[in-house]
Amino acid sequence: MNHFLLGALAALTFCAQAQDYPNRPIRLIVPFAPGGVADNSARVVAEPLSQRLGQQVVVENRPGASGNIGTQQVAQAPADGYTLLLGFDGTMVINPFVFPNIPFDTLKDFAAVTKLGDATLLLAAHPSLPAKTLQEMIELAKKKPLAYGTSGTGGTPHLAGELLKQRTGAQLEHVPYKGGGPALTDAVGGQIPLVFTAIASAQQYVRTNRLVALGVPSAKRSSALPEVPTFQESGVAGFDVSSWTGIFAPANTPRPIVERLQKELAVVLQSAFVKERYATLGIEPVGNTPEEFGAQVRADLARWGKVVKDANVRVE
Repeated sequence: MNHFLLGALAALTFCAQAQDYPNRPIRLIVPFAPGGVADNSARVVAEPLSQRLGQQVVVENRPGASGNIGTQQVAQAPADGYTLLLGFDGTMVINPFVFPNIPFDTLKDFAAVTKLGDATLLLAAHPSLPAKTLQEMIELAKKKPLAYGTSGTGGTPHLAGELLKQRTGAQLEHVPYKGGGPALTDAVGGQIPLVFTAIASAQQYVRTNRLVALGVPSAKRSSALPEVPTFQESGVAGFDVSSWTGIFAPANTPRPIVERLQKELAVVLQSAFVKERYATLGIEPVGNTPEEFGAQVRADLARWGKVVKDANVRVE
């Protein structure tokens, strides 16, 4: 009887907390430095979300260890809905396989709230490369190795390159940089023949013919560069890779709080303001249910775990 009463009491307390939620400011931890696509995807939704919730949503940057430091901080925060995480696919579904002794467990330590959006990637070449299409580049790379630059080891652009290599037999050699910016600079300058990067950063160079767009690895074309074909259209069947950002709460956050956050974010993501801002970042807004987002997280963990293992990618 006592156990039953305690359980009922706990449930009532949870319900009261959830009905009262939020009654103070909410911290949204971004585990990266200000200014990147992940950081901007959080800042764009923070203000309209604040208005809908009636409490300030404060974005806090906690960079370090490829996103692991800020992510661990949220994993250890109270499960009350007042500390949220801007989760990035690189951190949540790739880092667990490339970092030894990672300080969090994506499935056990977090509750998925909603996917904010998919950021389209782009594979682009310096104009001096004889290949002007994805298939021409693959044929060229089967004869001699080609280097491709990305924002670092173990990120989605790096693993998209590894996956392309595994699927096609192209000899692609990864060159990690300390960010997407330096990788783009070297590709535009002709120091490396290929770059795998966010479409938002590269589109200006494609439009001014300083880079040649070979293809986007996502399932559908990007509204940012609609003339650029997908990898699937270019003959690499079943290739679907985007970089996503989403909102996570600590595990055991009361279900009504998770549902409230998802509901408000779904409305925010459909607003004209957010759609417009996300378009300039090369992000397609989503706003799906916690179940749908959680299912993608599990599927991505399985997929990238295999790619990392087959490619033997490690960050020491």
